[in-house]
Amino acid sequence: MQIRKMIIDDYQAVYEVWNNTPGMGMRNVDDSKEGIEKYLKRNPETCFVAEAQNRIIGVILSGHDGRRGYIYHTAVCNTVRKQGIGTKLVNAAIEALKEQGINKVALVAFGENELGNSFWEAQGFKDRNDLVYRNKSLNDNNV
Repeated sequence: MQIRKMIIDDYQAVYEVWNNTPGMGMRNVDDSKEGIEKYLKRNPETCFVAEAQNRIIGVILSGHDGRRGYIYHTAVCNTVRKQGIGTKLVNAAIEALKEQGINKVALVAFGENELGNSFWEAQGFKDRNDLVYRNKSLNDNNV
């Protein structure tokens, strides 16, 4: 198994990992091939896949705004979980963000995603009860 930077040619395999991961929230525009390509162009050094036997088995998207790092769409195939793959992906993303001068990283997980929230807690990510997460869709087609 190797961890390497994600490229747009990985999209179909990555999308299949996401689509087969319970608790993932996918959006029509943002998570389309075009949307992910735009994200990768903006963050070419901080997004990674885990690959074994020429098959993508895990993925993490991360990036930053120059001040704060963000992690999105982290997933590992159900058949290979509990082998440290997710941790290796998180470590790769965090190291890449540190190399770019980022000192803090955040993420959002659905409250009912018990498996995901348990994983993030084990990775040292703390729950913030002092914040209210808000968003506004700027594109009605992005559901």
